Amino acid sequence: MDTVIVLLNRDLRVHDHPALAAACAEARRVVPLFVLDPSVPAGRRSGFLAESLADLRRSLRERGGDLVVRRGDPVAETVRLAREITGGADGGSTGVVEAVHVSADVSALARRRERRLAEECERHRMGFRAFPGVTVVPPGAVTPSGGGDHYRVFTPYWRAWQTHSRREVLPAPARVTLPEGLDPGVPPPGHPHRPHELFRGGETVARRRMRQWLKYCVADYAAGHDDLAGNRTSKFSPYLRFGCLSPLELASLAEDGDDFVRQLCWRDFFHQVTMAFPAINRADYRPRGLTWNDDAEALRAWKEGRTGLPIVDAGMRQLLEEGWMHNRARLLTSWFLVKRLRVDWRAGADHFFGLLLDGDVANNYGNWQWVAGTGNDTRPNRTVNPVRQARRFDPDGEYVRRYVPELRNVPPKTLHEPWRLPSGVRGYPPPLVSPA
Repeated sequence: MDTVIVLLNRDLRVHDHPALAAACAEARRVVPLFVLDPSVPAGRRSGFLAESLADLRRSLRERGGDLVVRRGDPVAETVRLAREITGGADGGSTGVVEAVHVSADVSALARRRERRLAEECERHRMGFRAFPGVTVVPPGAVTPSGGGDHYRVFTPYWRAWQTHSRREVLPAPARVTLPEGLDPGVPPPGHPHRPHELFRGGETVARRRMRQWLKYCVADYAAGHDDLAGNRTSKFSPYLRFGCLSPLELASLAEDGDDFVRQLCWRDFFHQVTMAFPAINRADYRPRGLTWNDDAEALRAWKEGRTGLPIVDAGMRQLLEEGWMHNRARLLTSWFLVKRLRVDWRAGADHFFGLLLDGDVANNYGNWQWVAGTGNDTRPNRTVNPVRQARRFDPDGEYVRRYVPELRNVPPKTLHEPWRLPSGVRGYPPPLVSPA
């Protein structure tokens, strides 16, 4: 095979990249392509994305290749690039693009893009192949024995997922060869949304963090991942969202960390749900006939971290400051919005999606529907008490004081009982509603 284009979307790495590995094994020339699509703005993720693309370009150049960057519609730009390569800059051929490779994804947008690209490839007599790589187990590879195209409940999926055979983890290609004279294009600038110092983008940073965390921290994950102040979670989610880490490689290396691997399985679970129900970001997976409050003021207070409930406000301010939120705080803040303020889960999910570095359709909207009772939770009327949870997972109030400085001098016991806070503590508001 002469030339293959590898269209990159959520797979910004060179290690364990099936689409890239197959192209390098089968073709003389390989064109790793990323298309900046103005119809899908990166928003707060733009800085992380820019750093990840710059790092990927360095890795490809070390292997003799480059990252080709274009702007526009990904399908149209892929076809245009194939014509450019086949025709050459001066009308002379620099190669023949015979196929386009992608990593298969599950969102409605991604699947429409894949269908369009497959149709265009057929029209232009190019091959098209979609490869695994976004999840540990490909969506649809594990299905219920009693019938159905996906698992609706996590626990039976977890049992099946654990025993399902997996492909081998692939090494990075030794060499990537571009067609001669191809303009690689200019990567996006990192500003104005430079990521928080906790989350610098790119595979190089991600792999260094992975090695350190698996060596020193994974054994403590079960005991520490709910500790709000302890900073003991892996923080791999942004790197998984952009494919800077392979979820399969991570699961393979963390075999002794069952509780951590279980979280990777949850990620796969929501991907296979989204594959079967691509409207997960806008329609109830399980309609419950719920009535929501149209309360713009309450929603604004929640977004700004000014609900008067310290543990909720701390989580929301962490999101604003870091583009990330502790997993336990995500549960408490989302539960408070949909169960106590009775605001539509879509409003909260959209807010999270716009700010989170790890915001993706499957996990963000799947988890929000789980909390709202419209998704895959088998107990849709589950009750979460934020005050009790704060006492348990932030007993000294360290997490709250870190993100809500107005309360830095309030004793922990009072801190977790917002109705006892002195009125007007440095402008901190009274509770919008009782916490339970």
